[in-house]
Amino acid sequence: MQEQYRTVARAGVHETEINRSRFLCALAPVATEQEAQDFVARVRKEHPTATHNCFAYVIGADASVQRANDDGEPGGTAGAPMLQMLMRREMRYTVAVVTRYYGGVKLGAGGLIRAYGGAVGEALDAVGTRIRQRYRLATVTIDHQRAGRLENDLRTTGRVVRAVRYGDAVTIEVGLPEAEVEGFRAWLGDVTAGTAGLSLGGEAFS
Repeated sequence: MQEQYRTVARAGVHETEINRSRFLCALAPVATEQEAQDFVARVRKEHPTATHNCFAYVIGADASVQRANDDGEPGGTAGAPMLQMLMRREMRYTVAVVTRYYGGVKLGAGGLIRAYGGAVGEALDAVGTRIRQRYRLATVTIDHQRAGRLENDLRTTGRVVRAVRYGDAVTIEVGLPEAEVEGFRAWLGDVTAGTAGLSLGGEAFS
């Protein structure tokens, strides 16, 4: 299983103009294929008069789902180069929609391939990307007296603190790389003199 993956940092739109045609590339991080399809539908609704709304998306940390659509452009000149750009940049859980407003100058097949692939590449540069790491969720239970210091120790040692809850005791939810679970258990015992409880949960990307 993939320990990490790259996706877009946020949803965003980048526009470029080539031979009087406007190319607007909308990007978004998505968790499922349905989310990707919903995003495509939303962009199409925003640009009902556009000449084309072509899309590509990659779902899964292992890129198990890959889809592309030319939306009326000559076969293989729009969706495929968009998908190739996403794959070349190792993007996952990402959808791209390139909206074209035709400017009156034909680009030819090679020009279209460069335009659509390039629009995605430029948008990725403009919007930015981020790495998401796979973590095992762990819940630490500690008394109120030691909680503040432990939370501080967790943060200063670079642990991912996801939540802190106060009740009869304090529970701190942390994200741990799988390989560090046993080392963390030993560290926790040392810094709390064995007073902290640790329970492991499922997995998540952070």
